[in-house]
Amino acid sequence: MNRHAAASDHRAGRPAAQIAGGWEVGLLLFMVLIYAIGVFTNPSFFGSGSAVGSVLRDAARYGVMACGMTFVIVDRDLDLSVGSTLGLVATIFSISYGQSFFDSDVTTAILAAVAIGVFIGFLNGWLVTIMQVPSFIATLTMLFIGRGFVLGFTGGKTIAYDSKAVGDAWFFHLGESNGWGFNNQILIFFAVATLAAITLAKTRIGYETYAVGGNEQAAIYAGIPSRWVRIRAYVFSAMGATLAGLMNVAQNKGVDSSFGAGAELIVIAATIVGGAAIAGGRGRVLGACLGAILVELIDIVLRQGVPITRIIKVGDIEMKVQQLAQLPPGAVPAFLGLILLLAVTIEPYVVQRRVLVRLFAHLTGRPLPLSFDTGSVAIAQPATKGTRAQSRGVGAKGLRALFHRRDAAAVMLAVGLWLVGLYLRPDFWGSLDNTFNLALAFTEIALLAIGLTYVIANGDIDLSVGSVLALSASTAAFLMHEFGADPVFAVLAALVVGTLAGVLNGALTVRFGMPAFVATLGMFYMARGVGAWLSAGRQLSGFDAGFTLLGRKIIELFIYVRMEPAPGLLHNLADAISVQTVIMAVIATLAGIVLGSTTIGQMIYATGGNLRAARYAGINVDRVRFLSLVFSAFCAAVAGVIYVAYLRSFNPTAGQGRELDGIASVIIGGGSVFGGYGTVIGSLAGALVITLIRGLLSLQIFLPDGSSFVMPQHWVNVFIGLILIVAVLGDIWIRQQGILDLWLGRWRRSPAKHAVEPVAVTQD
Repeated sequence: MNRHAAASDHRAGRPAAQIAGGWEVGLLLFMVLIYAIGVFTNPSFFGSGSAVGSVLRDAARYGVMACGMTFVIVDRDLDLSVGSTLGLVATIFSISYGQSFFDSDVTTAILAAVAIGVFIGFLNGWLVTIMQVPSFIATLTMLFIGRGFVLGFTGGKTIAYDSKAVGDAWFFHLGESNGWGFNNQILIFFAVATLAAITLAKTRIGYETYAVGGNEQAAIYAGIPSRWVRIRAYVFSAMGATLAGLMNVAQNKGVDSSFGAGAELIVIAATIVGGAAIAGGRGRVLGACLGAILVELIDIVLRQGVPITRIIKVGDIEMKVQQLAQLPPGAVPAFLGLILLLAVTIEPYVVQRRVLVRLFAHLTGRPLPLSFDTGSVAIAQPATKGTRAQSRGVGAKGLRALFHRRDAAAVMLAVGLWLVGLYLRPDFWGSLDNTFNLALAFTEIALLAIGLTYVIANGDIDLSVGSVLALSASTAAFLMHEFGADPVFAVLAALVVGTLAGVLNGALTVRFGMPAFVATLGMFYMARGVGAWLSAGRQLSGFDAGFTLLGRKIIELFIYVRMEPAPGLLHNLADAISVQTVIMAVIATLAGIVLGSTTIGQMIYATGGNLRAARYAGINVDRVRFLSLVFSAFCAAVAGVIYVAYLRSFNPTAGQGRELDGIASVIIGGGSVFGGYGTVIGSLAGALVITLIRGLLSLQIFLPDGSSFVMPQHWVNVFIGLILIVAVLGDIWIRQQGILDLWLGRWRRSPAKHAVEPVAVTQD
């Protein structure tokens, strides 16, 4: 057989998986360029021999996690929980091993850590494959639950065991330097990378992974157990995070509540920079490992800064002071978020179109090779399914119609939770002060939920709302604090900046075909990084009194304009309702009317219910998705302005975790993660449920013996995460699949129910 025939047979059959290729060569060359820039800007550090070892040591943990993440992304899935898994594994090891906790031996602590890591991997796989929860929702929830457990177990403090670690040098030496002068974590990294690369490229496990990621339906027809393949990938990812967590404690001989925070962004960015396709079916372990090294190298170059010499004059004496000119806080996360977005766009616009290969052929005068069918990188979600319960509700009236509404459960749950609070603390729960405080907390979540209702109803997701809140808040605070800007101008600027973030989200999702959760995940880090950059990582305060009225009670606004009402009902209402609640109510009313009573709302529901059918019906689905993401960002920007006005200051941690609250509010309120459903009333009820749960968890409860009890606030994220996953499972299996109707139907048709009891015959 000649060479051309062999090549033809190879293209017709299964493609030979490669361990390395031209993409990896390009990454190596780019790393050399970045390192040269580091040597030029900071020769004292990058010019030393220890710099390479430092880069590889710091990249080792991310590289190990990237090995597992490669299997997940090639499988066409995503794992956002690796950072919290790392932190939780390190925490479990520390409380097992720490002298002030269980004080167990190191082997027991390792086994406990590995067990929890593997459990998380199987749980993620079970949720995604068996329970059919979208991967980004399942793993995002696990991210927050895991982070909540880390905060709860550590109490926000550091757990250290330096003295005890001396007796277990065989383990803790793994995080230290060896006799050859480099850290042992580098050896672990290389060993794991080699094993993972061979497994993915040269074994049946790898072939099945590529097949499921390339075309899952065809893989099923070929006899490949696709569910097990996807579960196995999540287990690999969790095992990588577990090993990284153990490497972390071996190096630091302790743990704190920040372990693993933000690691998921670095790992996902490294894997995609390494050549993996977010649409699945493509990726190599070696590329992911090089991507981890490249991302860490860029991070170190940005953080090291540039050595400068400043001249300080003290009297008549001039003194030269050596300093480092560094980027402000937040610049690095913003840059990493940008890297993630750029990496995702490379695959469809550079790799699939074979831009570099075609350019080389053009320059050398060779025939241009054919480009691949680019299609779209967007991961198509399942179409929304109708339910038996909804069909039975058609034509229902009165209470029966109410109970058939998808948002009715959230309203009843909110009423029930309020009554629980009234029962536990009747002396406090129904007071005006508590009502005002609950309304303030409710407003922020409600504004985010209103915008997310539109996004989720058309089948997308927005993970950036909390960060956009922080970005708009920092913009207003920065302008007023640093430049003394007029409050009206600062508010308008903040709204414009927040809305522009939504414009970028919409453009990336619609114009570039990027999955909404990836586009908004990149914005999640970029917006928060820019917000911290503007404030230089510090708290800003000292704003005009007129501006802060946006976060005060209405009565204070009346007093400010010298129109205080006389004592009575109006005065009491103005003393209980805040300006921000009125703003939220106006936005909610307008949004509810548009979504429920106009053609715009019907187009949103149609787009979320069945994108292709909506397009065939003449609906401009791209415009619908774009405007929904823009509106979501606008609502987050309004929440950011109100945040600064209410607290009279800006904190860089503004809006942290609020994206989970917003998404949970919409799902609890009757929305569907698959699109096609959702009402503003339901989302407001869901936001009230979240607010009441947070209020109940922080409630001081008096016991019969006179003592009191307050739930530690470190555990709040665990409860909210559990509520979200239960709400999603309820949407999928009760609303979408109608599982209760199926069980009820089987029970009604069961032979035991219809069996006829024998009748005794008496003889006269």
